[in-house]
Amino acid sequence: MSGRAWGVLFVLCGAIFLEGVDVAMLNVALPSIRADLGLSTGTLQWVMSAYVLGYGGFMLLGGRAADLFGRRQMFLFWLTVFLLFSGLGGLASEGWTLVVARFVTGVAAAFMTPAGLSIITTSFEEGPQRNKALLVYSGTAAGGFSIGLVVGGLLASVDWRWVFFAPVILSALILVTGAALIPKSAKPDRNGQSMDIGGAISVTAGILLLVFAVERASHETVGITAVTVAASLVLFLAFVLIERKAASPLVRLGIFRNGSLVRSNIAGLLFAAGFFGFQFIVVLYLQELRGWSTLQTSFAMIVIGIDAILSPTLTPRLVNKFGNARVIFGGLLLATLSYALMLPLGLDWTYMMMFPSLIILGLAFSLAYGPLTIVATEGIAEEEQGVAGGLLYTSFQFGAALGLSSATAVLTAVTDGTSDQALLDGYQAALLVPLVAAAVAVVISMFGLRKKSGAATAEAVPANDPVLESVETAR
Repeated sequence: MSGRAWGVLFVLCGAIFLEGVDVAMLNVALPSIRADLGLSTGTLQWVMSAYVLGYGGFMLLGGRAADLFGRRQMFLFWLTVFLLFSGLGGLASEGWTLVVARFVTGVAAAFMTPAGLSIITTSFEEGPQRNKALLVYSGTAAGGFSIGLVVGGLLASVDWRWVFFAPVILSALILVTGAALIPKSAKPDRNGQSMDIGGAISVTAGILLLVFAVERASHETVGITAVTVAASLVLFLAFVLIERKAASPLVRLGIFRNGSLVRSNIAGLLFAAGFFGFQFIVVLYLQELRGWSTLQTSFAMIVIGIDAILSPTLTPRLVNKFGNARVIFGGLLLATLSYALMLPLGLDWTYMMMFPSLIILGLAFSLAYGPLTIVATEGIAEEEQGVAGGLLYTSFQFGAALGLSSATAVLTAVTDGTSDQALLDGYQAALLVPLVAAAVAVVISMFGLRKKSGAATAEAVPANDPVLESVETAR
């Protein structure tokens, strides 16, 4: 790659690093935020979920906007919005203000991230060069998460508001560098195409209602929960109908004929659900049951960040030797093992008893995340790269929101009292959520193993693939 290409990749990696840092720093600062603002567990969960809902809900619209209005323009504009509302979050004095700021920040990331990813997938030639760029990109995202854990702990020990102010500084640096390095491109030829606002509203509302139903399941009657879920499904059906008739659909439904794309999105959703649910539970266990400080928690969790080293080094070699499908399958198996090892969690567990689960999860992330990104965008036409990236990150964020909501719902339902044993019972039950999610992801990924190692991942799925058949039936 040329020096300019490396410079562009550096900027885009900086943006995804920012996203990882932002989420990780907030995660370890949650107990401090709860103590200062007096938030309930449900509200605390929404501080996290508001971001991932805005991120996942508007990701498809963001991907489409990148294809229609220019990837560079969308990237720089929404990076600016991200900067402004991150700063607003640091000024919040009430829970609802923080939730709103996080939601808008998530929306900004929803437009910024697919634009950045599609700049990579359209700037680097498909094959080894693009794979290398994407694995460096995913490794940087992992690095942002691991470094964010430590930096977040350090900042939160001083004042949790710095967890929001620090991304403002980083965003400003990336913005200036990106404006200088990312080359201007020709204005996309929209051929009279317009944004599919109806599709964006219906799918976003559907996601919001579904996650809300899961989060409130332990507080509401079965009837109310069922009605809420049914309403979300109606919205998803409306989204499909709108897309079938729209002159310029948010998502061309024919893209789902790509079996590899379907599998990677479903597996990514489940993987993210398990990963985010697991880290939420572990952080609460360490800080609220064991009494660990934010800094101690940060250093305990940083071992997961081994994926920042392995993603750009080990993973490319494994992909070249075994193919993306087998590497993804192995990563998901390791994630399942990681969560299973944590199930016997006790009141007096030492760090070394938790260490195997955490280190294995870091390895699992390095094997699954990057190859899922490659498979989800490989073989897709250039004019739909933004949509393909938007679909993948929608799956990741939708999964994260559902994982957080499900873990919180189980934790709230099972925890009976405030004693240490009651809290531990809740944490142990909630750990089943990531385990089940990872196990189902393993089953889904098995269908990708039919291909020969190194085969093109973009070819259509076989006619008897039940994953694709379910999608076609829904259509």
